Amino acid sequence: MSLTYALITGIVAIGLIIVLIARFNINSLLVLFGVAIALLLAAGDTPAQAVASFQHGAGNALGSIGFLLAFGTMFGKLIAQSGAADTVALSVMARCGARNLHWAMAGIGMIVGLPIFFDVGFILLAPLAFIAAQESRKPVLFAILPLMASLSIAHAVMPPHPAIMQAIGIYHANLLENIALGLLIMVPTAIISGPLFTQFIMRHIGPIDTSPMEAEFLSRTALPIHPSLGRSLLCILLPFLLIGCGQMLTNLSTQGWLHMLGQFLGETNVSLIISLMVTVLLLCLPNGMTTRQIAHALHTCLAPTGFVILLVGAGGGFGQAVIDSGISRTLTTAALSAHVPPLLLAYLSAVIVRLATGSATVATGTAANLLAPAMAEMHGVSPELLVLATGAGSIAFGPVNDPVFWQLKEYLGLSLSQTFIVWSGTETLISVIILLFTLGLSIL
Repeated sequence: MSLTYALITGIVAIGLIIVLIARFNINSLLVLFGVAIALLLAAGDTPAQAVASFQHGAGNALGSIGFLLAFGTMFGKLIAQSGAADTVALSVMARCGARNLHWAMAGIGMIVGLPIFFDVGFILLAPLAFIAAQESRKPVLFAILPLMASLSIAHAVMPPHPAIMQAIGIYHANLLENIALGLLIMVPTAIISGPLFTQFIMRHIGPIDTSPMEAEFLSRTALPIHPSLGRSLLCILLPFLLIGCGQMLTNLSTQGWLHMLGQFLGETNVSLIISLMVTVLLLCLPNGMTTRQIAHALHTCLAPTGFVILLVGAGGGFGQAVIDSGISRTLTTAALSAHVPPLLLAYLSAVIVRLATGSATVATGTAANLLAPAMAEMHGVSPELLVLATGAGSIAFGPVNDPVFWQLKEYLGLSLSQTFIVWSGTETLISVIILLFTLGLSIL
């Protein structure tokens, strides 16, 4: 596939998605499937190969996030229904004030985002953000946008996220230096792209309708007993604590029962199931919820997630179509053959893979592997800064083949144009800020 043909095909495919959904209001699932199949047919695949490629990508996306969405929604519903989210939200309001909610959510996102994937952190903390926004009488984006910005920044530059750890290993960078540099960059980037960007966005985004997901979390029955702050925090943080504990045990022991226990606790779905059971025992039953009410809450909360899960799968299917069509390989090869400075080359390579695959994790690992053979010729370039530049590029643009794009759209009830502003705009801003800080550090 020629570079020109790859560029034209990719631009037309993304343009079709935008026009068909935003202008003609065609169902997103139908558009993603249809454009993906057309893209593969244009690349020379047979209809059977095109459908198989889409199914493969959709299956991979659903396999990694489908049950996470379901279990995370169930956990969030119990946290909301039991009154724990209200208790924590009111505590945050009392300490920070409603005017500083965006700063508080940015801080929570940075802390939680250090050991936790973006997807997990967002799904589990979204109910808290919804309720905090309601309690403070602020728009939901006032709480959500700083939270997701901080989670995304941590995913891009901070160990022990797997993609960053992989890049550190490939570039032979120093882990402690990368942790220090990541922290140095994360805080100012979170301030600019979180609270400050939120205040700017709120004046330009327009009205946002209450999404089915938000309505589900906000529809809770008043209980006779309110849970204590300690129990509420314990249950809300329990999935993160279990995952972190699992990672620690896995790193401490390479084999034996401790290693197996670490793998068990570190598995996200397992930690969510354990957290669900603990929440029932510590919050729901003591606070007056009957087993019938608990079962009803767990059953009904899954209804709004059905379309979200299907859209996530469709986004993964479209991403796989971009890869299998050869667009990804053509653009990446062109970037590597261009004569650009090493840090910019690392950034641009990750950007291209991100646009082609939709995955930040894949973009970091792939770009690092592509550049590693050329490191011997990159005299005077810090491997730690290469890690940061690659991580910055890996989250650029928040493209439509990123399943999170569609997840956020449905979670927040955004239009397509609003999703581009909120998600794609935030991701691009974060990416550019991290790159500028990285280039500044290279000068110093």
